[in-house]
Amino acid sequence: MMASLDLTQVSSSMCFGGFVYKYKHYSTTTDCTMTFNIYLPPSVKVDSETKVPALYFLSGLTCNEDNMITKAGALQYLSDKGIALITPDTSPRGCGIPGEDDSWDLGTGAGFYVDATTDKWSKHYNMYSYISAELPSIISANFPIGGHGAIMIALRNPKMYKSVSAFAPICHPSETPALKNTITEYLGPNKDDWVKYDSTELASNYQGPNINILMDQGSDDSLLKSNTLHPDHFVAAVENSKEYINLQTRVHPGYDHGYYFIQSFIKDHIDFHSTFLLQ
Repeated sequence: MMASLDLTQVSSSMCFGGFVYKYKHYSTTTDCTMTFNIYLPPSVKVDSETKVPALYFLSGLTCNEDNMITKAGALQYLSDKGIALITPDTSPRGCGIPGEDDSWDLGTGAGFYVDATTDKWSKHYNMYSYISAELPSIISANFPIGGHGAIMIALRNPKMYKSVSAFAPICHPSETPALKNTITEYLGPNKDDWVKYDSTELASNYQGPNINILMDQGSDDSLLKSNTLHPDHFVAAVENSKEYINLQTRVHPGYDHGYYFIQSFIKDHIDFHSTFLLQ
């Protein structure tokens, strides 16, 4: 594998015949040190030219790069399929921004995958560019990765992704009262600047190429009941673009917003992605 002058391996652990590696590196996009995990299945051979497909899992609020890869139970299925997994952090950390650690929904652990434009946040909080450009570049330069697969980023960069899936995503943030203060903090008060990070708004005007989406929701999700997620808004928006968006949605009775929910259906999501990644 090609080495990066800045990429530093933090740890290595064998799992289901493959290896989970944690790396850190200085990010020019976020102007701070970022960390990510990558799982390479046993089909990956050192110094081989053969590339494997990969999934990117973008965790939500309060999470870091470890939550999904340690709690979702995905690695056994990825090992069987020969698919790699990349789990990045959800925000910059330790940037010294006043108030960045004061709230669960703003700052540390809550990057929202946007490129902030307000003076307070714009130097470091550029997670959209980090996830859609810098990190994939680092991965492709240093690991034998050939493909990858969250709704907003996929709709804005459809040629990068063959498929996308989500567990209980925030589908319409620009119309979610609980998030308006956060969005304004990052992007300012102009709603025209919000819509390019809003999956529902993007879906309503999407013109291709074709993209495949699987979205799962638990019926007992507290964020669903508080009108934070708005999956119905996304489903309605897809009707305007159903020629280009192949959407599968499922509601699972009794499940909430936690990782037990994700564990229960992660195999379905990996099977869904493998249909497209392993063609």
